[in-house]
Amino acid sequence: MRVALAQMDCRLGEVETNVGRAAELREKAQAAGADLIVFPELAVTGYCKSRREADLALAADDDRLARVAGDCAVIVGFAERPWSNAAARWERGRLRHVQRKLYLPNYGPWEEGRHFIPGDELEVVDGVAVLICNDAWHPALVELAVRRGAEVLVVPANSARSELVDNPSTWSDITRFYARLLQVFVVFVNRVGEDDGFAFWGGSHVVDFDGRLLAAAPEDVEAVVWADLDLEALRRRRLELPLLDNPRLDLLAAGFGDLARPRESA
Repeated sequence: MRVALAQMDCRLGEVETNVGRAAELREKAQAAGADLIVFPELAVTGYCKSRREADLALAADDDRLARVAGDCAVIVGFAERPWSNAAARWERGRLRHVQRKLYLPNYGPWEEGRHFIPGDELEVVDGVAVLICNDAWHPALVELAVRRGAEVLVVPANSARSELVDNPSTWSDITRFYARLLQVFVVFVNRVGEDDGFAFWGGSHVVDFDGRLLAAAPEDVEAVVWADLDLEALRRRRLELPLLDNPRLDLLAAGFGDLARPRESA
């Protein structure tokens, strides 16, 4: 499986411009023989994070997303009507799946939790799970994706430089950790450029199930890079080193059940 990472610069509110640029990058990836092309979070609309930009939202079957996809398989981020942060998977001109961001950040300069509607389901389609940016900062959700059959974790992101956290090194740590511990390929696709006071740094990359870096885009510039994912090698590795066996889900269910119960006041 050849996956291409389309690390693009997006313009807030300039949907037609973003669609045109995404289509150009898709053509470049298609020429390289990509089976799946992944774009960043909110690639089509730019980083709209509040109700100010609600008029930018699209339907998942909008013709503009179809133009991005062409006759390829793509995962592309957009703001979905009525107001969700979503990623659409298109294949050969047909909408296949929509994944909505489940964990909306609401701290520091990120205000998504105040405005977007969170998703309520994580689906795995043909061994691929989509975790939109902050979703990947929740380990229980990542493990759920793998338990549901994910062999590839796709992480579209709008990660910016911040005084709160060293995002470039943190994302490197996160993707390598999940890849090795949960024995999956991790495909992290970030954007570049500046938007509403944010400076997005890029650094898109692919890590294999042993934590090895397969491909990496440079920081701060647009780029298309690709990697070949050997899914059969992944399956052999899981048999040789069965880290996912005996998960004791009964313990997890009991523990999370305790957390969900209301606490008695002192």
